[in-house]
Amino acid sequence: MAKKNIEVAICYDFDGTLSPGNMQEYDFFTALGGSAKNFWEESREIAKANNADPILAYMMLMIDRATSGKIKTTRQAFHDYGKGIALYKGVDDWFDKINTYGKSIGLAVSHYIVSSGIKEMIESTPIGNKFRKIYACSFIYDNNDVARWPAVAVNYTTKTQFIFRINKGIEDDNDHTTINKFIPRETRPIPFSRMIYIGDGSTDIPCMRLLKDLGGTAIAVYPPKTPKKHEEAKKLVADQRVNYISQADYTEGARLDCIVRATLERIAAENKLRTFL
Repeated sequence: MAKKNIEVAICYDFDGTLSPGNMQEYDFFTALGGSAKNFWEESREIAKANNADPILAYMMLMIDRATSGKIKTTRQAFHDYGKGIALYKGVDDWFDKINTYGKSIGLAVSHYIVSSGIKEMIESTPIGNKFRKIYACSFIYDNNDVARWPAVAVNYTTKTQFIFRINKGIEDDNDHTTINKFIPRETRPIPFSRMIYIGDGSTDIPCMRLLKDLGGTAIAVYPPKTPKKHEEAKKLVADQRVNYISQADYTEGARLDCIVRATLERIAAENKLRTFL
């Protein structure tokens, strides 16, 4: 009987982590014909004026702006908007290469998205089929497949629940019972120590700090050739919120690739050492 590979989870934010900027700033804003800066400013004002969650505010504004501008907000339309999203260098073939490397050292690597972006748009990117699960914001659609209301809103605090879902092997977004049941850590499918989180911004800090404190690995990425963002990332290390930082360059042999591969090697080595206990 073949030996089963050890399960490992790599979790990613999307905007600013796998893709430069926000996903709405590609084809959606092009169709809308408006300014990205004005949209985000209005979204923040709506949230502030109504003491509302900023994620719910931007999702509402997307629907309102699209409706007034006679822009489609069907599920298919969001998929079409997602096709134009740019990705960082090396992202396209990153997942297959990491999977192959993991397998070569006895690991079964699964990839997850934990994002405040739009799920339907992420699904249609060239990497949409590379993830075991995409945890992101989504809409409720009417009988004509038109978006009417937020179905799931993922903000900086709710992101952490998905880390626990992955840890406990509970992938159903609607399962709010099992997630709260006591499951001994040693019996959970993917221990925190076998999880990696890659993110770029303040909304990722709770997840990164959570994993770091629980024995996992947190990596903060920043856009290449951006000294200011580099300094912000360095502060995350100084504040003990992440383990490592790197430019958002996913090519083979780049710093990020080396960090992730070395982390996978550590996980494989620790698992082998446990067999001697």
